Amino acid sequence: MTLRVDWRVSVGLVGTILKWLWVPLALPFALALYDGTPIVPFLVPMVGTLLVGAGLERLPETRDLRAREAFLMVALTWLSIALVGTVPFLLAGNGTLATPVNALFESMSGITTTGATVVVDFGAHSRAIHLWRSTLQWLGGLGILVLATALLSQLSVGGAQLMETETQTQDVNKLTPRISETAALLWKLYVGLTALMIVVLSLLGVVGLAPEMTLFDAVAHAFTAVSTSGFSPRGDSIATFSPAVQWAVIPFMALGATSFVLLYFVLQGDFSRLRESDEFRFYVGTLTLFTVATAAVLSTDAAAALTVEETVRHSLFQVVSIVTTTGYASVDFDLWSPAAKHLLFVGMFIGGMAGSTTCSIKALRWLVVIKAFRRDLFVATTPSAIRPVRLSGNVVDEETVRDIYAYTLVSLVFFILGTVFVVIDASRVQVAVTEFEAMSAVAATFFNVGPAFGIAGPLASYEPFPPTTKFAMTLLMWIGRIEIIPVLVLLTPSFWRS
Repeated sequence: MTLRVDWRVSVGLVGTILKWLWVPLALPFALALYDGTPIVPFLVPMVGTLLVGAGLERLPETRDLRAREAFLMVALTWLSIALVGTVPFLLAGNGTLATPVNALFESMSGITTTGATVVVDFGAHSRAIHLWRSTLQWLGGLGILVLATALLSQLSVGGAQLMETETQTQDVNKLTPRISETAALLWKLYVGLTALMIVVLSLLGVVGLAPEMTLFDAVAHAFTAVSTSGFSPRGDSIATFSPAVQWAVIPFMALGATSFVLLYFVLQGDFSRLRESDEFRFYVGTLTLFTVATAAVLSTDAAAALTVEETVRHSLFQVVSIVTTTGYASVDFDLWSPAAKHLLFVGMFIGGMAGSTTCSIKALRWLVVIKAFRRDLFVATTPSAIRPVRLSGNVVDEETVRDIYAYTLVSLVFFILGTVFVVIDASRVQVAVTEFEAMSAVAATFFNVGPAFGIAGPLASYEPFPPTTKFAMTLLMWIGRIEIIPVLVLLTPSFWRS
C-alpha cells in the first residue's frame, strides 16, 4: 500500500511549532525564578521541545503542504502541544494535577480554550503553574493559529488552508497580499486586545475599584478572557472580584468571540461592515435575547435575592461567558433556578462568530441553518420558486449549506454519544451523576465551554469524574476544538491509501 499522505511534511511542520514552544514556556519560567519556586517543571520542557522540535523539523525532504498534510498537521499540532503542556504539571507534582490523566485533561482544556479544570486546591499550585495554565489558553485562542500561519508564510496555499480550517473564513488571505502579513496583523490585534485588558484591570486595582486585583491577576485573566478560555488562578473565578471587574471583563469576552477579520476592518474605520454583517447582528441579537430572558427568570426567583443591578450584571456576564465559550463565573449559577440554568445550557451550543477565538457550533452556522430551514419551508409550499440562502446579501452555495447541516448534525451526534458514555461510565464506578449533569459536562467539554452544572459546576471541578470519563472528555475537547472534520478525515482509509 502506498500512502497518499506525506506525513513527514506534517510532522516536520509540527516540529517547527514545537521548537518555538520554549518562548511561551519562558513566561512561567521567569515568574518561577522571581518567586523562588521550582524552575525544573518549565526548564525541562523548554529544552525538550527545542531539541525534539529541531529534530522533527529535519524529517521532510520538501515543504509542500497539500490538503491532506494540512489536515494531519492541524490534528497533530493541537495534540502535541497538549502533551507538552502536561509536563510542567507532572514535574511540579502538586495537587490533583500530579496524575497523568488529570495533567493531560488540564493541558488539553488549556490549549483547546475549554476552561474545564480538575484543580481542587488552587493554593497548592505556584503562581508559575497558574500562569502556564493561562498561557496555554492564550496560545490556544488565536496565538497558536497565527503562530503556525506565520511559520508557514512561505507556503501561501498551506498557510491559507490552516487559517481557513480554524477561522472558517474563506477570504482571510485577502486582508493583505501575503498570508504572513495577515498572520502578523491578526497577531498584533490579539496582543493589543490582551494588553488593553491588562491595563484596564490593573487601573481598576490602582484606583481602588478592585482591591483584590493584582498585576498577576490582571495578566492571567487577560490571557484567558480575550482567548475566550476561562481558566482563573482563583477558585471562585471572577466572583472573587468586585462588580467593577465583572463589568470590565464582559466587553473583552464579547470582543474575543467577534470575528477578528471584522474587528480589523472596524479599526480601519470601515464601520459599514458591522451594519452589513448578518452574522454580527445575529451574534449580538442572541446575546441580547438570552440576557433579557435570563434576567426575567432571575427577577422572578425569590430565592436568588438579587438587586436590579446584580440581576442585570450576572445575567449579562453569564450569558456572554457561556455563549462565547469563555466559561468564567461571576456567581455560582449552579444555584439558580432550573429555568435559568437551562437557558445557559442552551447557550453552550451557540458560540461566537466565525474567525474568532470562540468554540462551539458558532453563530454563523446556526444562522445558515435557520435561513436554509426557512427557505426549505417556503419552497415546500411553492415548489417552482428558486430562493437561494443569502448572508449579508451574498448567495451561499448549496454545497456549503449541506456541509453546515452535516457538521451541525455530526456535532449533536457526538454530544449524544458522549452523554451516553459519561452516564454509563459513572454508573460503572458508582459515581453519582445525573443525566443533566452528564449532558452539561459533555456539552461543556465537547463545545469547549468549560464549567457545567452539578458535579462540574462553575465553582466545582471535573476531578470527581472517573479517569476513563476524563480521558474521553479530553478527546472530546480535542475533537471539538479542531471542529471534528480533521479527526474524522484521519480515520477514513481513503485518506491514507493510494
